[in-house]
Amino acid sequence: MADRYGRKLPLMIDFVFYGVVEVATGFTRTYPSFLALRALFGVGMGGVWGVGSSLAMEKVPVRLRGILSGLLQQGYALGNILAGLSFLLLFDRFGWRPLFFLGGIPPILLALFVRFRVKESDVWERSKPPDWHALGRTILAHWKLFVYLTLFMTTMNLASHGTQDMFPAFLERQWHLHTQTRSWISILSMCGAIAGGVLTGLYSDRHGRRRAIITALLLAVLIVPLWAYAPTIGLLALGAFLIQFCVQGAWGVIPAHLNELSPNAIRGFLPGFAYQCGVLLSSGVTTFEAKLAEHISYASAMASTAAVVFLVAAVAASLGGERRGREFAREG
Repeated sequence: MADRYGRKLPLMIDFVFYGVVEVATGFTRTYPSFLALRALFGVGMGGVWGVGSSLAMEKVPVRLRGILSGLLQQGYALGNILAGLSFLLLFDRFGWRPLFFLGGIPPILLALFVRFRVKESDVWERSKPPDWHALGRTILAHWKLFVYLTLFMTTMNLASHGTQDMFPAFLERQWHLHTQTRSWISILSMCGAIAGGVLTGLYSDRHGRRRAIITALLLAVLIVPLWAYAPTIGLLALGAFLIQFCVQGAWGVIPAHLNELSPNAIRGFLPGFAYQCGVLLSSGVTTFEAKLAEHISYASAMASTAAVVFLVAAVAASLGGERRGREFAREG
């Protein structure tokens, strides 16, 4: 839809749809209804990254694309921080339902902002396909790029979900930390993510996208022992900060890198769909870590998984192309 009708309309539909579903989730009374609404939520949420990143990357100055890519991607980390603070303030007093009511407000406000304050992409205006058949032919013509981006995003999602999803359980079951302490450590790790995303994005503007991603992932390998086997809570918190600085530092380059690799005519489709296919293919990593932790410690399960996926993601990044500094507006 974003390649055929423009970036704004699908983005607004996504925002409103998943905002309404988010609020509705807070009213559920049974687990099946809860699960059904989360599936619908994924439909709306899954469309936002690709369309939003294409719109943003087509508008920002080329020389600042990397640093603004990091800022865009670490909205994810900022959302995690706000969610953690909301959990601290609301959960013990009011339960889980208000968290979903609160979570539905930002996307609906963003839909209004996009409607009244954001202009359509000039790049899309110049590059839009004349019909659905032309769009389909362009997608098929770039199937090799799609396969590569999907595999690359699988490794990147293994790196991020492999270090984030299991971490709260690790803090609870191996360190036996209370809810508030776990939340503050998670918040600190997301502060590292924001710093890493922006600084690594800036580094990529000067030294290249692939080099920035690979450097961040290799540094993350070196931090794994501190992150998983810290002897004190202070060092544990430091390890959490540093590991997400590196992991989300690598991720901060992704919006710019994927959009630069994608042709103008299918930029609304290709980066976001490859991203979500990568999420799907990597979704078993947390279950794998949990099963592995039944036989070894949580720390060893997380450390071994993280080290392997960091190296695999670095190799995947090295195998792809790069088009840093590409001028979208002069093409099409």
